[in-house]
Formats: sequence, structure tokens, C-alpha cells
Amino acid sequence: MPPGRAPMTSPFKQYETTDVRDLIAEYPLAWVCAAGAEAEQASLLPLLGEYDSDGRLLRLLGHMARRNPLVERLAIDPSVLILFSGPQGYVSPEHAGRRDWGPTWNYAQLRIEAELVFEPEQTGAAITELVDTMEQGRDAPWSSTELGARYAGMEAMVIGFRAKVTGLQGLFKLGQDERPEVFEAILASIGDPALVRWMRRLGERRAG
Repeated sequence: MPPGRAPMTSPFKQYETTDVRDLIAEYPLAWVCAAGAEAEQASLLPLLGEYDSDGRLLRLLGHMARRNPLVERLAIDPSVLILFSGPQGYVSPEHAGRRDWGPTWNYAQLRIEAELVFEPEQTGAAITELVDTMEQGRDAPWSSTELGARYAGMEAMVIGFRAKVTGLQGLFKLGQDERPEVFEAILASIGDPALVRWMRRLGERRAG
């Protein structure tokens, strides 16, 4: 590299706040891992994002079972690593339309560092917000009130939390480095609507 020239940023690390927000909304199930934890101190949990007026991710809202080993661990050290996995898929040379092209895997991910604080008094609200979000758009959205007297006992078995974001790294490896004709060939043949939509989203932004 010539002296004084800044290193080029990977196209896979160029993304916007809306990309973060939409990935979390579309793929809310994330790994929540205690800092330096063993396998039993990591759990898949559905999470909802909370954002500032500019759309930047501030916190993640969720709940977990009180018997989850994370509860005891995070009461001592609230540091967590949260991993979201978005659209993904294997890309064959057949998709690219070239036999001299190496296969790859396209994917999008978020790696979030946070401080998790339990909010037992907000457990009911956390459950309701998740249910309302996931039921949105259904012909007859379900409500936890339909459980009747059973709901109180079930709520007592979980605990709500918010994770305050302290660091965020995204990687959107979605073919932005491919030549236009190869990129279009992959889009035409990959067969995964979600992956195609996200590839177009990042690819068209690059082209624009």
C-alpha cells in the first residue's frame, strides 16, 4: 500500500442503522452468552431492540427462565456477548454460472457486547411486548390474557431483562465484492427469497 494511504474498509462492514434494526426484527432469536462462559451459560433467546431517535440500537429487551444458569452467572457479572445470525446460505459455482469460481457462504451477523440488568418488575411488560410484536399481522392475534389464571404462575417462572449495548460489530457478507454479472447470476439462481432480498439491499446500495 502506498505511504499515507488509509486501508480500505471491507464492503462487508459497511452497513447502516436500519440494517441493524431490520436484522434484529427479522431474526430476533439470538445467542446470549455470559462473558467467558461455558456452554451451559449461553442460551438462545428472542430479543427486541430499543433505539434512539436516530435509529441507533441502545438496548435489547427480553426475558429468560429463572432456572436458566445465566441468571445466577449474570447476577455476579452482567457482561454478555449477544450474537444475531441473519440471512445465510451456501453459494455454489453453479449459482455464479462459472466453474472457475470458488464456492462461498453468504451471511449477515451482529456481534453485540452489552451489560444485562434484570428487571423483575418489568417481566410482564417484556412478555407482552414480545408477544404483541410476534403476533402482529395475524388475523386473530393471541394475547397472554387468554391463559386466564394460569398466566400468573407461568410469569413467575421467568424474569425480564434489558441489555444495554456497549459495543456492536456487524458483518454483512452478501456478495458486495462480486462483479455485477456474477452477482446477478447468483440472485437469479440462489432460490432463497430472504437471502436474495438482503443481497439486493446491500448490493444496490453499493452500486448507487
